[in-house]
Amino acid sequence: MKKPVYLDYAATTPVDPAVADEMFRYLTPDGFFGNPASRSHGFGWQAEAAVESARNQVASLIHADPREIVWTSGATESDNLAIKGAVAGHDNPHIITSTVEHKAVVDTCAWLEEQGVEVTWLEPGRDGIVQPQQVFAALKPETTLVSLMLVNNELGCITDIITIGAELRSRGVLFHVDAAQAAGKMAVDVTTMPVDFMSLSGHKVYGPKGVGALYVRRSPDVRVQAQIHGGGHERGMRSGTLPTHQIVGMGKAFALAQSCLEDEADDLERLRTLFLEGLHDLPGVTLNGSEASRVPGIVNLSFEGVDGESLMLGLRNLAVSSGSACASATVEPSYVLRGIGLSDELAHRALRFSFGRYTTAEEIEFASGHIVDVVTRLRAVR
Repeated sequence: MKKPVYLDYAATTPVDPAVADEMFRYLTPDGFFGNPASRSHGFGWQAEAAVESARNQVASLIHADPREIVWTSGATESDNLAIKGAVAGHDNPHIITSTVEHKAVVDTCAWLEEQGVEVTWLEPGRDGIVQPQQVFAALKPETTLVSLMLVNNELGCITDIITIGAELRSRGVLFHVDAAQAAGKMAVDVTTMPVDFMSLSGHKVYGPKGVGALYVRRSPDVRVQAQIHGGGHERGMRSGTLPTHQIVGMGKAFALAQSCLEDEADDLERLRTLFLEGLHDLPGVTLNGSEASRVPGIVNLSFEGVDGESLMLGLRNLAVSSGSACASATVEPSYVLRGIGLSDELAHRALRFSFGRYTTAEEIEFASGHIVDVVTRLRAVR
């Protein structure tokens, strides 16, 4: 290959060219650069119209009311706003989450725990999935919020949000779902998924970095206490001048994702099958996470007899990761893999491969062959 093959789509996706073109129109003097909060002139009206159009596009992908979409700087802020904002003002709140959530949820809940909030940490099985009965068994009269991700960012496995959400709604317990890795990769419908808050990200769906959204259910009305103050934007839940160009980009990206959702899922399934077939004759390869309940674009593998860091260094022609990009600065083994019961040794031997819109069959064939060559060479020199 002429350049490294990018297989880290779970960390971030490239901006779709159509998205970039649309964003550019809202940046320059001859475009629509106004502040959407400036309602005294046409520049502001044009920007506000663009923001509301994008709000409709994001809402459409998850079948929400546009008024339920609150703009944020990304899924990390959305997670913080949902979790901190939901428990604020409650006496003796209790949160249920899991040990394999994204760091934005884990660290937020850990911080609240330090402030005196009771947190129950559920541990999934080897398939990486938190089972509904685990959640139900952990419920208490004072349980305020349950926070679980729809698709795990390291394993790709899918949580049974519908079953869990239905029970929580019947008990009046709020439900937050991080869907950053799910939106645009699988069908997401808040009319059938009983959730109160849903975190979304622009840059996981071929949109720009630095923009995201939080779905906040309106019927019945659910509110969160603002964590950023200064102007009362977004119905008082998130203040700050809205970045029109980024919001427009996220809206365009979500609209594109909606138009090709099924076709892309089928393409990713074919690429995944091709990738694993290319590794079929390599012994000592273990798939981490559920094989049955998962999205096709994420594959987490452990390689017997090979340290993951050494393997990643050997795979100089592939862009892959040993876990979440938010935890890649540490040499510690993935907390997600340890959270599903892998030993430190096995967790150290794992790499995450993730495919996307611009991945080709040629790249997949090259990647699997390159992995076989490097793993075989590393094992030979142990």
